Amino acid sequence: MSLRHLRAITRKEIQHILRDRSTLVIVLITPTALLLLMAYALTVELKDIPIAVLDYDRSATTRTFVQRITAGEDLTLYAYASSLDDIENMLMHGEIKAALVISPDFSDKVLSGKGLPLQIIIDGTEPESGSFAVDHIGQRAEAFISEVLADQLRAMNLSVESLQPIDLRVRTWYNPGLKPRVDLIPGLISMVLGFPALSVALTLAHEREHGTLEQLMATPITRTELLVGKMVPYILVGLANVIIIPALAMVWFHIPFNGNFPLFFGLSAIFLFAILSMGIIVGVFMRTQAAALALSFLVVFFPGFFLTGIFFPIASMPEIMRMESLGLPGTHYAIITRGIFLPGVGLDVLWPYAVMLVGLGFGFTGIAALFFRKKLG
Repeated sequence: MSLRHLRAITRKEIQHILRDRSTLVIVLITPTALLLLMAYALTVELKDIPIAVLDYDRSATTRTFVQRITAGEDLTLYAYASSLDDIENMLMHGEIKAALVISPDFSDKVLSGKGLPLQIIIDGTEPESGSFAVDHIGQRAEAFISEVLADQLRAMNLSVESLQPIDLRVRTWYNPGLKPRVDLIPGLISMVLGFPALSVALTLAHEREHGTLEQLMATPITRTELLVGKMVPYILVGLANVIIIPALAMVWFHIPFNGNFPLFFGLSAIFLFAILSMGIIVGVFMRTQAAALALSFLVVFFPGFFLTGIFFPIASMPEIMRMESLGLPGTHYAIITRGIFLPGVGLDVLWPYAVMLVGLGFGFTGIAALFFRKKLG
């Protein structure tokens, strides 16, 4: 491979990127905009879920219980209902997402330690909000029972600890608040940084569409030099995003970065090489930009969305899907980004994923060069 030829193709592609504003937007601005959009759209933190309460007991105990349930920003008491028909009316109009029905013997059973007679009605058209309400009501109901039990035991000069043989203490590492954004955004980085793969596929299809690709092949430049030379500028632009996007994640979304940034930068360059190689394959097989665009989304982005472990654990997928996920650069890079951002692991842990990215990059480039020769030879 001639470095002089490689520099010539790289210089040509850089000039194309700088001249073509649409390409510049796709490779430099779109990844940042996409991260902002997806971060806000996919990591909504539920709060202020409106609920209604139908209190058949109407005692001081139930009033205290309702106050405990609606304390904080998670659940909001929208109204006290007078009947089940009232609850149905509020649910049908979308005024509440869940309702709490307190039985007439609530106080007696709670104070006698016989249980917590409750019914929760949720809006099935919006199950996420309903499940959120059920979880929080359940947690706070348990806390309320423990407090009542503790008061009764203290009156008998006993402690709750003396009746609890299990001492369960939960600690959450790396994401103590269990915030969805802290886990999801480092994974999303692997998706948005792969967006230049779309541009390199479109560029190759554009040159074939306009007949300039055959002109390039008439020069002494080899096919491998041409393909690699087309990738290098997009890798360089992608590395600018490797600086911008993590900075955005840390400053705007307050995502912790506990790892080594030079290591992250280097592994990101390898990922860009691998994902752009996938884009090159698309450009090699497609003769028009429209077809290249469609295939890029079908081959690169849709599998990257569902099969890389960003949203669904790979271990829970069927075996054939797990095998497919291993062939996607985003799968390995998502592990790298999460590992560097959150626990701050080093190359001693991440080297297998780096090796996979290198292998995928050279493998995809080799396949592209092989079929590129057949098409133009």
